[in-house]
Amino acid sequence: MSVQRFSRSSLPAMPWKNGGGTTQEIASWPQGAGLDGFGWRASIATIAAAGPFSTFAGVDRSIMLLEGDGVRLFTHDGRIEHRLDVPHRPFAFSGDDAIDCTLLGGASNDFNIMTRHGQWRADVQVLDHASAVEAAPHGVLLALGGAWRLNGEPCREGEGLYWTDSAQAWQAEPAQEGARLAAIRIVPA
Repeated sequence: MSVQRFSRSSLPAMPWKNGGGTTQEIASWPQGAGLDGFGWRASIATIAAAGPFSTFAGVDRSIMLLEGDGVRLFTHDGRIEHRLDVPHRPFAFSGDDAIDCTLLGGASNDFNIMTRHGQWRADVQVLDHASAVEAAPHGVLLALGGAWRLNGEPCREGEGLYWTDSAQAWQAEPAQEGARLAAIRIVPA
């Protein structure tokens, strides 16, 4: 598959079954795979109410606050206790864990990447300077703040691209001071 561009503003929002938020899927591989069959999945979620996260057995997860006050993530047995309240700082956990969350204020938006354990691994970085993103067979780039040039092509805040099944490398250059870019390389586990 070739490189696909996307904009957060045009991704459709699907409500959660529990009514606590919505999800905008960026990409899932293989294309058309359901929640039980994906190898990896990237999405943006709006968390609007306290409640449990869906469990994803056999899936490694990484979540990163994009906007809002954030949430407190925890397990009832005390193994996990994390405040997701600093934007652009990834937090990794197992989809096997029964995670619950409480809001730290109003609704929050976050970026999520999920990979099937033993098949794929996601290398999640946040860039704030010109960088080479090493080749990977799959991946996602998302302009978190400010504008970027990705292999010379413009990418505005809230826009990004993803690629599947074709190794791609990128030269990422911020177009302004303070710009930030999420760079996710998805490689075989």
